[in-house]
Amino acid sequence: MTKTSRIPGFYKLSPEERLKIVAEFAGLTAEEVETLKKFGGLDEATANRMIENVVGAFQLPIGIAVNFLINGKDYLIPMVIEEPSVVAAASNAAKMAREGGGVFAQTTGSLMIGQIQILGVKDPYAARLEILRNKDEILEIANEKDPVLVKLGGGAKDLEARVIESKVGPMIIVHLIVDVKDAMGANAVNTMAEAVAPRIASIAGGRFRLRIISNLADKRLVRAWTRIPPEAVGGKEVAEGIVEAWAFADADPYRAATHNKGIMNGVDAVVIATGNDWRAVEAGAHAYAARTGKYKPLSTWELDEKGYLVGSLEMPLAVGIVGGATKTNPLARISLKILGVKSAQELAEVIGAVGLIQNLAALRALAAEGIQAGHMSLHAKNIAVMAGAVGDEIDEVAEKMVQEGCVRVDCAKEILERIRGEKSRK
Repeated sequence: MTKTSRIPGFYKLSPEERLKIVAEFAGLTAEEVETLKKFGGLDEATANRMIENVVGAFQLPIGIAVNFLINGKDYLIPMVIEEPSVVAAASNAAKMAREGGGVFAQTTGSLMIGQIQILGVKDPYAARLEILRNKDEILEIANEKDPVLVKLGGGAKDLEARVIESKVGPMIIVHLIVDVKDAMGANAVNTMAEAVAPRIASIAGGRFRLRIISNLADKRLVRAWTRIPPEAVGGKEVAEGIVEAWAFADADPYRAATHNKGIMNGVDAVVIATGNDWRAVEAGAHAYAARTGKYKPLSTWELDEKGYLVGSLEMPLAVGIVGGATKTNPLARISLKILGVKSAQELAEVIGAVGLIQNLAALRALAAEGIQAGHMSLHAKNIAVMAGAVGDEIDEVAEKMVQEGCVRVDCAKEILERIRGEKSRK
């Protein structure tokens, strides 16, 4: 029988019924089916409400990064990530930063941008001014859509408009500026943008098309900074190496991409742990890195007049502690409780600090022993498991691979055979 992915009514089925179809289609074993049935901390009913066509839950480890001192307060940092060495590196670098008083961070607030696209306007520049002249009316229409947010002090606060040239001709792009308070804000902003679009189009004498939030949240920035004595990172030479590594990223977009990936190792891990939208955060971060027309690092590192290592980070960060998966997913709720944050702005400050510290960890490794030394020692455990090691064998095989400088599956299998052969002869 020919396989087909055309399955009418698939969305109406239960997760178990869907899984049965998938198992037959893909030839899954009974063991693989049972693995998919293990929902863990996210129960089946909750998962089935969160997204469509659920058949299981994909689980990643939750680790806790320690030693973080942010704005004078101690935090334990829950991080969800599959990559070895990230949590350990963050914990180690956070300990270094404590020598200089930890990390300090602040946000610019919780303003998000809703974009309304207006086309077919004969006199776009005059229409732009007319739109701005009617700002109060437009803001009132927007705020009628979310009286609860307005009551909390949020809501639509301002309006911006600009004319841009495009492949389909000139268009007016209106920015609705919304204070979303402790939410990430996508639902509130999109609802407001849709509400005001017809009136804006009427004022401009054109037609509207897109009405949606922008993930380049440059009115919702987080800034983090730290000042660390050089001996805390391994001495003057290592501190200079960190600055030289940053300068490479500042000069070359190929390096900047990897530099920023190191920052996002920390940022995304906390964003995921707290049930926030890591794709939106990633999109905003990289767009912000390229805002000058050249892709740049999100952080800077320099030495001050006393030789102290000074690092800073600035990036858009739209995260919330209410709404969405932050409340639906029980593991996200637990992560937020571990963090103990009281507002979305505090959460953003913590995440920004983690991003800066993760960056420090990566640059220090590059400037000192090389990135693979710590990474491969932890990755070796994964390789040992792939080779068939179990229990105490995992650590033993991993240790010997690192000692022999061969962290590969074939080496792991050879070492495992030696270990088992030695034990069988005893």
